Amino acid sequence: MALDVAAERMWKKSSYSDSQGGSCVEMANLASRVGIRDSKNKRGPALLVTATAWTAFVGLVQSGQVGCDWGDID
Repeated sequence: MALDVAAERMWKKSSYSDSQGGSCVEMANLASRVGIRDSKNKRGPALLVTATAWTAFVGLVQSGQVGCDWGDID
């Protein structure tokens, strides 16, 4: 599925992104799927996962079961 159909306004940047625009992850709710991309390469490849998989991943990160190096996630 091409993510070109996702309007630019649908993409949301991570609240943990730095203010200079680097190290950013963006996501877009696309009906029953979630698009994930690097904000520095908006026309580049993006991941497309089910909403269920995205919710499970976020839950694992929030619970500490999946490590990250940027601190706590709200």
